[in-house]
Amino acid sequence: MGKLFPALLPEHEAFIRKQRIFFVGSAPLQADGHVNLSPKGHDVFRIVSPTEVGYLDLTGSGNETSAHLEENNRITLMFVAFEGPPLILRLYGKGRVILPGTADWELWAPRFELLPGARQIIGVDVHAVKTSCGFSVPFYTYERERDTLQRWAASKSGDELNEYWRGKNAVSMDGIPTPLGRRIAESAPFEDGRSANEKTRP
Repeated sequence: MGKLFPALLPEHEAFIRKQRIFFVGSAPLQADGHVNLSPKGHDVFRIVSPTEVGYLDLTGSGNETSAHLEENNRITLMFVAFEGPPLILRLYGKGRVILPGTADWELWAPRFELLPGARQIIGVDVHAVKTSCGFSVPFYTYERERDTLQRWAASKSGDELNEYWRGKNAVSMDGIPTPLGRRIAESAPFEDGRSANEKTRP
């Protein structure tokens, strides 16, 4: 049944690399704050070491995880077997938001294909890995990736995407500011003068 590990084992890494979707959980500190759970698709997850992982975060209608990490760093990542032997694998860790134009971005970005609409990278220092049976999870068969988000983001200019971020991604549901929101409010240019959208395009 359930087992707890201090770091990823090789078999855990192999399982993660086979998955087409993963889930991200985070929450604010306030007792009446909203717990967030987000599904993530596309090839955006990377394993750096048995205790460090990260994912390329694409534009969405909210930015809850980023706000929560800025406030308290807590994050849980979950991978589920929808094919083959049953398994649920959770990574518990401390997360951080990595924005374009920072030293950490220059270190992390080469690990990814920078898809249209990439707004930040979420880096995670893992302190616990937990597996559980997943016996009740149904079988699902992967068909293909959706390209809707990438087509939408690619159709936007840098200014248009920045305006979207300003309106949708600057604060959480509970009013917690995000690093991206502060960046836009400060109108801090990137090193080469391009907008965030233009800088993250392949």
